[in-house]
Amino acid sequence: MLEIHNLTHTYGTGPGAHEALGGVDLKVAEGELVCIVGPSGCGKSTLLRSIAGLLRPTGGEILFQGDPVERTPDNLAVVFQDYSRSLFPWMSVADNVALPLRRKGMDGRQRRQAALDALEQVDLAGAGGKYPWELSGGMQQRASIARAIAYRPTLMLMDEPFGSVDAQTREDLEDLVLRVRAKHGMTILLITHDIDESVYVGDRVIVLSKAPAKVVSDLRVQLPGPRDQITTREHPGFVQLRAEVGRLVRGRQGQAASTG
Repeated sequence: MLEIHNLTHTYGTGPGAHEALGGVDLKVAEGELVCIVGPSGCGKSTLLRSIAGLLRPTGGEILFQGDPVERTPDNLAVVFQDYSRSLFPWMSVADNVALPLRRKGMDGRQRRQAALDALEQVDLAGAGGKYPWELSGGMQQRASIARAIAYRPTLMLMDEPFGSVDAQTREDLEDLVLRVRAKHGMTILLITHDIDESVYVGDRVIVLSKAPAKVVSDLRVQLPGPRDQITTREHPGFVQLRAEVGRLVRGRQGQAASTG
């Protein structure tokens, strides 16, 4: 589905230049949910923006379904952390969700039905006629996820999507992502700074070094399903793997719990 070879990116030139990516190599298979973690400022968002075609990297190669990424691919959707900037306040929630569907050539009736179906999947069935500013932060992020679902992308990129909501809402949204992935078989690449979250939702956890980022470890998550916010987090495998990821993020290399 996705291949990244020796990806590099440097912001600026001369003495003030900042090297964000130092040669990232990564492969994501169809249907996987892969989480990327790393120290603050290590280049996680730079990596995601490069994959999305929103930033042209300095060097290296990104292949999406075998084709080089030179602009935003048609079969890709992005969910950002700042939901308040992702939704247009003058449009209804349903119209916000339906907006990208124009790229698919759907008529107005088809777009609206797809939007309402997606809103129902994220437990916002009655919110289509409201405006984004009438919803809570968690509900606005659900609407952003609904927009991605309605588009039916082959790959969904999520850039710290739950970083601006409270702890309970964060857990609810984590479970929502797992349900969406199970229902649609969607490939998801999720950037997060939350180690527990990466182990809870991921099939694999990719740990990046501090900038310039490289892949430090690729850990496979082998936990029994279905995952549950209480029992999964109490599982010895979860506790062991989250500790290993924590050591790696902090630069203290340990023995990997399970490598992919």
